Amino acid sequence: MSFTGFTADDFDVFTVPGLEGRMEVLIERVRPKLETLGAEIAPYISALCGEEMFVHVAKHARRTVNPPIDTWVAWAANKRGYKALPHFEVGMFESHLFIIFAIIYESPNKTTFARNLEKEISEIQLSLPKAYYWSTDHMSPGGTPHEDMDQERFDILINKLKQVKKAEVMCGLRIPREEAAKLSGDELVEKIQETFETLLPLYRMAF
Repeated sequence: MSFTGFTADDFDVFTVPGLEGRMEVLIERVRPKLETLGAEIAPYISALCGEEMFVHVAKHARRTVNPPIDTWVAWAANKRGYKALPHFEVGMFESHLFIIFAIIYESPNKTTFARNLEKEISEIQLSLPKAYYWSTDHMSPGGTPHEDMDQERFDILINKLKQVKKAEVMCGLRIPREEAAKLSGDELVEKIQETFETLLPLYRMAF
């Protein structure tokens, strides 16, 4: 089965009240699409990164009370897990779809990334699209547009990654839900591949 894209109903999963109710709809409606998308993108991203990248679909297994406010599929170079590694993700909050490179709090690579970002900051500032965004909290739908990331903001980000054990960094593209719901599966796959190619230099800087 090929990936068919996302609909308004998929984004509305995050309005379902309660953990049990939301998880039931998420598992039934959204997770199969993320699994299909994961499998479809895996050969491309493996070729892009020059190593096998494994698919990991969010299970939200640790949750006992609060329903998830987002969900995602990740690709990383480890079959067992992705959270300790720099990785790529595609996922959704109620408001938007995100296509990102991420290093979250469990990864020791954040200091390597911070040092390399510091060295290559001028090039990164010029090479990334203005509409991309940066975030330091994977639990939050917010972030700072790349065009607003001046030297001071990058300095704060870099220092946080060096000094704070649970620091995180994400960068990529956000697509508003209305726009994302209009894209066909093929159009979205093309957009994801294009975004991951643009983000590849950031991924390489994490090692």
